[in-house]
Amino acid sequence: MADVEITGGRHLQHRLIRSAAGAGAVVMDDQQRVLLEWRHRFITDTWAYEIPIGGIHDGEDAAAAAAREVEEETGWRPGELRPLLYAQPSPGISDSEHHIFITDTAEHVGQPTEDWEAERIDWVPLASVPELVARRDIVSGTSLNALLYAFAIRHAANS
Repeated sequence: MADVEITGGRHLQHRLIRSAAGAGAVVMDDQQRVLLEWRHRFITDTWAYEIPIGGIHDGEDAAAAAAREVEEETGWRPGELRPLLYAQPSPGISDSEHHIFITDTAEHVGQPTEDWEAERIDWVPLASVPELVARRDIVSGTSLNALLYAFAIRHAANS
């Protein structure tokens, strides 16, 4: 809880969550598909697709953390990562920061070392992202932002 001063010198008690920064990636292949994790979130009791994302370790660069998380969670080693977006997924309650990258290549290096992260790993056509959002098969704020942004960029480039 934080004591927050608002308009007119009034105060309110506000819940807050402190969180370490995270990094993740939109991993694409030459068929314009994205690498996604189908996973369950117990807090909301929902199943949905998400991009690979996780915490940045002390002293670790955000791009290196994103690459590590992709490989640990999916078994795919991403190619060169380029910055895609920066997000603060819930700034009204959390100081969480997400650094998201994009790559057009990945190499399969084995099974995920964090096999508990997802029920399955799928290559999903980027063109299907708006439909997946509409069906609520993508609901995580950061995954929504990253995938819709990647879709918009690709769509604009092809227009």
